[in-house]
Amino acid sequence: MAQSILEPVRDRDRGGSLADVIEVILDKGLVINADITVSVAGVELLGIKIRAALASFATAARYGLEFPSGTNLEGSAWQQAQILKETCPQCNKQVAVDELLEEECPWCGWQSARAKNALAAAQPALPAVEA
Repeated sequence: MAQSILEPVRDRDRGGSLADVIEVILDKGLVINADITVSVAGVELLGIKIRAALASFATAARYGLEFPSGTNLEGSAWQQAQILKETCPQCNKQVAVDELLEEECPWCGWQSARAKNALAAAQPALPAVEA
């Protein structure tokens, strides 16, 4: 039986646990905009506007969302969230882009081609040994 285009497909590699759902929501963000009006005979009696966002601080900052007054933007956790991160291709952990490209992954030791070239250029050439 052929699968319909409109049927949802579950990725078999990813689990469907609550932790996975929360991780995706915090990583991608969730925004709810709702305008509710109650009218009688064309006269608006009640109007409610709801604007809600659920995201990690890093995601919210990336999309330019405003934070509540009193939010300490000078804290170390906030400073860490501001650092642009990328997923290591070997261990899939989030690492600062500069560190991943210029040095190595602190988790697994993976090195980018740029880091390997810089390391090779920094090492002096060894003199040839004559027999």
